[in-house]
Amino acid sequence: MSDDTTNQRDEPVSSFAKAMFAGELPDELVFPFPSLARDESRKVHGLIDSAHEFLGDAYDPALVEQERWVGDHIIKGLGERGLLGLYVSEEYGGQGLSQTGYCRVMEEFGGYDATLSVVMGVHQSIGMKPIHMFGTEDQKARFLPDLAAGRKLAGFGLTEQNAGSDAYHVETYAERQSDGSFLLNGEKRWIGNGAKDVVCVFARCENGHVGLIVEKGMDGFEAPHRFDTLGLLGNDLRKLTFNDVRVPKENVLGEPGDGFRIAMSTLNNGRMSLGTGVVGGTKALIKQAIEHTTRREQFGMPLADFELVEDKVGWMVSYLYGLESLAYLTTGLVDAGVPDYSVESAMSKVAATEFNWYAVNRVFQLMGGEAYMADSPIAKMLRDTRIFPIFEGANDVLRAFIALSGMKTVAGELEELRSINLSDPIGSIGTLAEFVRGRVSRRLRPASLETAHPKLTKQAEAVANQTRQLRGAVEALLRTHGKDVQLRQRQQKRIADAASDIYAQVATISRTTALFEDQGVEASGQERYIASSFCDRAAHRVGTQLRLVERNDDEQMHSIARLAYNRGGYSPRLH
Repeated sequence: MSDDTTNQRDEPVSSFAKAMFAGELPDELVFPFPSLARDESRKVHGLIDSAHEFLGDAYDPALVEQERWVGDHIIKGLGERGLLGLYVSEEYGGQGLSQTGYCRVMEEFGGYDATLSVVMGVHQSIGMKPIHMFGTEDQKARFLPDLAAGRKLAGFGLTEQNAGSDAYHVETYAERQSDGSFLLNGEKRWIGNGAKDVVCVFARCENGHVGLIVEKGMDGFEAPHRFDTLGLLGNDLRKLTFNDVRVPKENVLGEPGDGFRIAMSTLNNGRMSLGTGVVGGTKALIKQAIEHTTRREQFGMPLADFELVEDKVGWMVSYLYGLESLAYLTTGLVDAGVPDYSVESAMSKVAATEFNWYAVNRVFQLMGGEAYMADSPIAKMLRDTRIFPIFEGANDVLRAFIALSGMKTVAGELEELRSINLSDPIGSIGTLAEFVRGRVSRRLRPASLETAHPKLTKQAEAVANQTRQLRGAVEALLRTHGKDVQLRQRQQKRIADAASDIYAQVATISRTTALFEDQGVEASGQERYIASSFCDRAAHRVGTQLRLVERNDDEQMHSIARLAYNRGGYSPRLH
């Protein structure tokens, strides 16, 4: 960026999304759009081809639902083909893929079958990820080769009866022993792969939380109950019990007290593959919609020729383009070594899973009664994907996380004013002047995406304007509510949704800029119209959300809801 760019920093920006809340657009983080190196791209596509070749003959989604497991032979086959250790280094028998490469392969599985994608995702994205990210060299050498080869499967033990979204308050307890081991007691529930071989379990301890690698066969460790679920019927979801399970010190992840940080870091990283898996699933969904509406005729013409059908398909394609861009811009941040991608990862997960749910419903509508049949692939998809807005962090909770993480950036700046000593006005001039200078620079020289292609100037300027408005809305909320903004969840949702749509536009502009520079504007074909459509609609949504921050009916909704709770339901009477 040039020397006179708005909001210059002395230190590198650690998070694009958090900077965005402060009214900044550090485009050096998001341009050029990330891409796979040629060698890795060949490797990724070779793995994808190998997966399709194997699964085409061996995998039957209907049989998986009947038998309620993807099949040990499938796990064995995937492991033999290197598909269960995608990001694990070659030193430990893995493929050594980047985050982008890993997520690209997981996208393909998302398009193949949701159940298989989830089983693989639990194993790789969160199950063995704590060992990969935080394990000692000894732990990596002991566990990763078998996990990468599919000889063992991994799970992630965090959720409990009284600690779902509020994971900090888990009740499972680990008591440290004199030899450095931990005695583990408690229960976990809804644990994928919980009856398999290795589970990274998180528990309270005397100085916070601890992460423990629990192995099948340890005395006192059992997986006695399997849950019956609405969808993902081949996913083995278990209740786990720990009765004086002695976990040796060699199986402690990181330092005692670091467990919660390890769990959250794992989820921040793992959410990305859920986002790209949903991208793959939605691509398959759009293909089914097009095949059906092209084949099916009503009123003497194909369904595909009706405007409302076109509208549904066009909406899905346009929206998916933006979400795909968002997802892979985020994986690129990880590969580039950007230290904090927690907000971007949450945005990717929330946006992708909610869009997918709406898309499934629209395709269900397009297919009519055929989709309602029990053996319909769309019926299965409806059952399977409903859990995605809940998996790996409920979306409403993640919205609060997105909003409050961004607001914290702005709140820290506003708190600088508290250092002004009104009894010493001369000594306060420097602090006040620095704050005012920052505020004026934002108003006169707003952040901009200077690296965007000239043909995308309109979209880039719109993003700059929205970013300035986001900063203003956040600042107004902080001044109005102070610390109580933590309780204003309706406003948090609006801010989170607006910020996510701005970030998605940035990703789309970055991707399209790379396309224009590589192929030329004219050669890019319809893609530039798809990108323009997404950005225009996203900008409209941002405007709506930020207007609602200022003017809304929140008090009415509060009163109506409390009335319903007080009366135990819907109280108006018609007859």
